[in-house]
Amino acid sequence: MDIKQKIKEFLKTKKRASSTEIAKHFNFTRQYASQILRSMINAGEVVKFGSTRSAFYTLPEFIDEVGSSAVRRHLKNSDIKEHEVFDSLVSAFPVFRTVPENVQSVVHYAFSEMLNNAIEHSRSKNIEVEMESDGGIIRFAVIDFGIGVFRNVITQRHLKSELEAMQDLLKGKVTTDPKAHTGEGIFFTSKAADRFVLESFGYRMIVDNTIPDIFFQEGKQIHRGTRVVFTIARASDRHLNKIFEKYQSKPGSYAFDKTEIQVRLFTMGTVYVSRSQASRILIGLEKFKKIILDFDRVPNIGQAFADEIFRVFQIRYPKIHIEAVNMNETVRFIVERVEKPN
Repeated sequence: MDIKQKIKEFLKTKKRASSTEIAKHFNFTRQYASQILRSMINAGEVVKFGSTRSAFYTLPEFIDEVGSSAVRRHLKNSDIKEHEVFDSLVSAFPVFRTVPENVQSVVHYAFSEMLNNAIEHSRSKNIEVEMESDGGIIRFAVIDFGIGVFRNVITQRHLKSELEAMQDLLKGKVTTDPKAHTGEGIFFTSKAADRFVLESFGYRMIVDNTIPDIFFQEGKQIHRGTRVVFTIARASDRHLNKIFEKYQSKPGSYAFDKTEIQVRLFTMGTVYVSRSQASRILIGLEKFKKIILDFDRVPNIGQAFADEIFRVFQIRYPKIHIEAVNMNETVRFIVERVEKPN
């Protein structure tokens, strides 16, 4: 049995040990022990917690049992560099190094986007970030104490309510600073998560891709500002390139020119009958080449509603392709009647 295997057998028994303990057990120098352990860390065979003389080592299967499962940072919103903050969190969070590369890429992308939003848009003097492991998942949060994401969207886009702000954010390409940002961050981050929560001043948008479903909630205000919580399974098979490809109208185009709209989220308990309701859905969709309208759980629609989408909008934007999916027979009849009046 080689020395690395012996160290692993030792850690199976001890669960955790310092380099000094390992060196003493095998009767070699601490410097040599550290050299072997560095090699094992790089190979993913052991995980290191802490630094200097307080550091200890364990096997990946014992991470949750013996190590700290959460790390937090409090930041002054001044000259923050997203990659430096992320690297700082990960260096203190050994669990992250044990998850597959595709999950690491997803988390890195999502964290950077959400932290950038807080830096650029929140007007908050302070930002808090945290990352934790809970069972089989990785979770991070970005918290600011600024103007609030929904209120900011309402102001900049001249909307009437937090509900309308949440609806717009789900379309994609929505930003309060179009000269500097593309409006893709929240959209793609919500698609990349197993569960994505965006809450601000008592309003909460939840995108649960494991069901899948989307929820809008109104509750008690917890704190000023915005809180984003991103959750993904350690063993997730999500890949960033697949997520981006899903919203390309043509494979390989690398353009974010396709979006998907859950129609039921735009009425919230009322019937789908008026042109104004349809117009509310269509605002901003002229930026896309392909629009998927999902009529899941929509029991009925009115003639005017369908006419505004499938005739008037299509006459105005003939190059945009609209695809309606998950229609029941009643909805399908109204849509086809508008598309084929004779």
